[in-house]
Amino acid sequence: FGEAKIEDLSAQAQASAAQQFTQQAAGSSEGSADSGEKAGGAKIEEVEDDGEVDDSGVEPKDIELGMSQVQCSRAKAVAALKANNNDIVEAIMQLSSS
Repeated sequence: FGEAKIEDLSAQAQASAAQQFTQQAAGSSEGSADSGEKAGGAKIEEVEDDGEVDDSGVEPKDIELGMSQVQCSRAKAVAALKANNNDIVEAIMQLSSS
């Protein structure tokens, strides 16, 4: 009567995330000047690299991951995470585009 297929929700979620990522990448390459305004004005302020960084409310693992992926300072990684409501993917995207 047909073929039994198992619905793989994690593969569907992964494919959906990949499609969304490629759409965002294509959109940001078309209008990089408008991308900051489209993101709700979430701009990373220029932060000084020296001194202590207020990383309250931010996961240390997320800070380390952002720093390693984008090769930026700890202060910039914390500022990007705070600007993007601790969303590590959006923070990395924002840091890599600037």
